[in-house]
Amino acid sequence: MEITIQCLRDEDALELFEFELENREYFEKMVPSRGDDYYNYDTFKIKHKSLLDEQAEGLSYFYLIKNKNGSILGRMNLVDIDKSQMLGHLGYRVGKENVGKGIASSALKLLLENITVNEGIKKILAKTTTINTASQKVLVKNGFKQIETNEDDEAFYLNGESLTFQYYSWNKSS
Repeated sequence: MEITIQCLRDEDALELFEFELENREYFEKMVPSRGDDYYNYDTFKIKHKSLLDEQAEGLSYFYLIKNKNGSILGRMNLVDIDKSQMLGHLGYRVGKENVGKGIASSALKLLLENITVNEGIKKILAKTTTINTASQKVLVKNGFKQIETNEDDEAFYLNGESLTFQYYSWNKSS
């Protein structure tokens, strides 16, 4: 499937809200809920504006993964950017209907090409739960290396299951 990644824009608010609402139950099986308030459109618009402000300041970059028709398939974010260290933290999610189609992997490849050229980022950190093997494969396929797994005392509960994180790092080749 042909995809693009596009920086988040003000005019994306309604379609992104609908995407998040449609996939809420699916996402909340893998990551903690963003809370009921997030799914109120007025609150969502405020949070959306906040993300746009953060992006404008160069503190984070928020991308929408879109198909050739411009429909949102997922999101990919590079947040907590430290320009002095040329470092950012990665997060992404793909809607339920598009999981297993290589979309996250393709989008990450596009992000890595774009961010290193345009923003000078040389190191990206990511984490995923130890049970999210699909996400682990996406990271490894794109050159991330596992650097650690958190200890049992850092475990958290999601849907009644005790989970821990695996941490990954990507460094731009010279």
